[in-house]
Amino acid sequence: MPRGRPPARTRPQVVAAAITVADAEGLDALTMRRLAAELGAGVMSLYTYVRDKEELLDLMIEQVSDPGHELDDADLLGLTTWQRALMLRHPWIPEALPNRQLSGPNMLGFLERGLAALSGTGLPGPAKMEILALLTGFVASYVTNELAQARIGVTDSERVREHVDRLRTAATSGDYPELAKVLSQGVSGPPPSFEGIAERMIAGLVTGQPSPST
Repeated sequence: MPRGRPPARTRPQVVAAAITVADAEGLDALTMRRLAAELGAGVMSLYTYVRDKEELLDLMIEQVSDPGHELDDADLLGLTTWQRALMLRHPWIPEALPNRQLSGPNMLGFLERGLAALSGTGLPGPAKMEILALLTGFVASYVTNELAQARIGVTDSERVREHVDRLRTAATSGDYPELAKVLSQGVSGPPPSFEGIAERMIAGLVTGQPSPST
């Protein structure tokens, strides 16, 4: 068969191909050249779909962020739990998020759900927006740490035990009396769950008083 021009694609199809590359190989591997190879197209043809890689990243985050109806009436803990699951499915999201201003319908829908969850707090609008941004940053940081541990094969319990051992060694010098005092009260036991940490953060941000440790 004679070779002709590759069939026209839709923008969502191009974005989906970019998501496939980033999911499998990471964000560093996602170049316009790599995406063109994935699609079997010319590099310059991609610019008929997106202005540049920054716009491509915006569209990728938007495309994977459709919760459907699963977040209807969700509280802040439900929203952060959903964000964590999303970032674990697409490990490139935490790296792509900083300094990004997202305004697609999926992301605006998530923002609307977050503001609805905060509607009864009496907080001013700017404080609500700040809380949602801080919680997103917390989730991104938590997932980044989870992924790093998974790559090196370290469990939460092992990591905590090793860290506590190093702290105890440092505290024996006498240079850190407050640290020694805390360590003397005991820091053993399993590390706190994501939900437990998130609940404490939410309580502290919304009321100014952290919830009791769970």
